[in-house]
Amino acid sequence: MAHPLSGANLGTLAAVMGRSGAPSHAGAGAVIGLAALARWPFSTAEKLVMDAKLPKLEEMPAPVFILGHWRSGTTHLYNIMCDSGEWGYVPPVATGLPWDLFGLAKVFNPLLEKALPEHRYIDNIPVTPTSPQEDEIAIANMSEASFYHGIYFPRNFAENVNRGLFFDGCSTADIRNWRKQFTYFLRKLYLHQGEKPLLIKNPVYTGRFAMLKEMFPNAKFIHIHRNPYDVFVSMRNFYSKLLKEFALQGYDHVDIDETILTVYERMMNAYLKDADGMASDKLVELRYDALDADPLAAVAQVYEQLSLPGFEEARPKFEQYLASVATFKKNKFDYSDEAAAKVEARLKPFIEKWGYKRPGATPAHGTGQNEADEGTRHGETAA
Repeated sequence: MAHPLSGANLGTLAAVMGRSGAPSHAGAGAVIGLAALARWPFSTAEKLVMDAKLPKLEEMPAPVFILGHWRSGTTHLYNIMCDSGEWGYVPPVATGLPWDLFGLAKVFNPLLEKALPEHRYIDNIPVTPTSPQEDEIAIANMSEASFYHGIYFPRNFAENVNRGLFFDGCSTADIRNWRKQFTYFLRKLYLHQGEKPLLIKNPVYTGRFAMLKEMFPNAKFIHIHRNPYDVFVSMRNFYSKLLKEFALQGYDHVDIDETILTVYERMMNAYLKDADGMASDKLVELRYDALDADPLAAVAQVYEQLSLPGFEEARPKFEQYLASVATFKKNKFDYSDEAAAKVEARLKPFIEKWGYKRPGATPAHGTGQNEADEGTRHGETAA
């Protein structure tokens, strides 16, 4: 399967490689570069044709954003809600070929579908051609600031991750370019998805709540959180699997544990600050254990609190989907005193705020917390 960066434009590749260095294996870099070069005339033609046809951002319904740190249940919620058929969402083809969504993507879609992995790289969740995806992989192909650039180019891992998550080191022009490409992608996606209201899921945006509120004054938000102990052990697996599969440079120097803790602290502190005082009909807070214990009730809460239409009409589809994933077996990870101590030393404020306890202790709310990954039929893929 082609590396996901093969869907990037030449300008993005030049900027990211100029900052992070070329791939360690010349062959991998050559394939990515040749793919971008071969697509360039078709991508350019699509842009010339489609720009006049795309809706203006202000003409589109305000999106609904699902926020939450990775491995907190965002995918499970996204998959349930998208199964209603009422939302526009990010399909796999849009992540792999965001510049070519109305041209080459249609031609190569059958091949892309065959190239999809059977399961997600980070867990056992099957992947299908209609699996809802987060948009960050697409943004990594369009913008010079993306979290995934840290995964792809780990020689400058910390710099690329912090740049992609928090805009560290970005100029005003860099941030303006990210906003331009992000909204351009949403405009293309809206048209591609039949002009349905967009439901966007991306953990990265948890730390950009203030910016999203400013960009989309009428947007609504769902924030889902999970026991930080579970998130920590699951994120170890997340980074290990993605780096092994997609890193184009060596990554032995990467301190995964420190990355998890630092990002969690900074992202959640930013979110809590920006969410303070947010109207309850614009932001709903959801616990993963509540979603896991009674997903239909949790989704009903989201629809009711945000005044989203269509829950009763979609209920049969939700029930059918949930029945189809009822036997899904989640990944399980062992907990150690060492891991728990790291979490407690750094993430105690969040543990206390949301009433979580160390796994094995009596949980403060909901069900036990000994399974560390989301369970759904669909899944994200970096392809």
